[in-house]
Amino acid sequence: MPLIQTTAGPVEAAELGRTLVHEHLNTAAEGVRFQWPHLVDHDEETARAVAQVRSVQAHGVETICDPGVLDLGRDVQLHLRVQEQTGMRFVLATGVYGQHYTFLPHYFQTRPPEALVDCFRHDLEVGLQGSGVKAHFLKCAADTPGFTEDVEKVHRAVAQASLATGAPIMAHSNPKERTGLRSVEILLEEGVAPGKVQVAHTGDTADWDHVHELLQTGVSVGIDRYGLDDFYGPGQAVRNDMVKRAIDAGFADRLMLGQDHCASIDWFPREVVAQLAPKWSFHLVFDEVVPELLELGVTQDQVDAMLGANVHAWLAA
Repeated sequence: MPLIQTTAGPVEAAELGRTLVHEHLNTAAEGVRFQWPHLVDHDEETARAVAQVRSVQAHGVETICDPGVLDLGRDVQLHLRVQEQTGMRFVLATGVYGQHYTFLPHYFQTRPPEALVDCFRHDLEVGLQGSGVKAHFLKCAADTPGFTEDVEKVHRAVAQASLATGAPIMAHSNPKERTGLRSVEILLEEGVAPGKVQVAHTGDTADWDHVHELLQTGVSVGIDRYGLDDFYGPGQAVRNDMVKRAIDAGFADRLMLGQDHCASIDWFPREVVAQLAPKWSFHLVFDEVVPELLELGVTQDQVDAMLGANVHAWLAA
């Protein structure tokens, strides 16, 4: 298997250990942080991230994938500070989230897709934000607004960067709008192998037919928003039933678990997040989800794969 790029340097996939596939140390409005830096408390952000990381180290987690990219406030120095204090390694991403899932900065709107590809390749081959830490995977996103010209431009640039570098891809999706299917269609049109693609947030639906259709394309999926029922729905029990149904249908090797938790997020006042998502954390999967899955008949080996081997296989695809 190829080496996986992490904040601690290249690591063999088999050495990654228990791995969370989709968590964020920080999510932030980039423009606000740049224009009003007095609003940012880096020490507090570091402390909050360290606390979350230590909470899952108690459950044996050794690696965390953080898909922060453009428009999410990616900050590699935060990851390095947290790694120094905890020993946790992070697998980081390059790509574009997209302002309101709709448009690109003017810089990229007025340039050909190759400008995006070049930036993605720089992050993958040279390093992130001058740190020397290399990204390992690519990220694109499509949500309620659908596939605007800019959103499709990002998808095709991500695919081209993947073909040039071998990097795997995570596609943010909105299953209620069935955007994951179109994301996969575009990526495969560009020549990306389905095994390189993971469609995130697939658990945000009770529509088994949609999930099944996605899995039949050969991609992996993230059931990765546990704790966000009041934001994205459905409830935890529905997500667990979807996991069990997918396993029973023969897709146990293409499922990954997570919470999409942000140790810090400035999109909402902190009290709003606490009120609407009181259990949201890096460790909810271990506190509640894994015991519930085991009660449903999911085996411990299958749980371990969703928090390990399945993630490693996608990263190494």
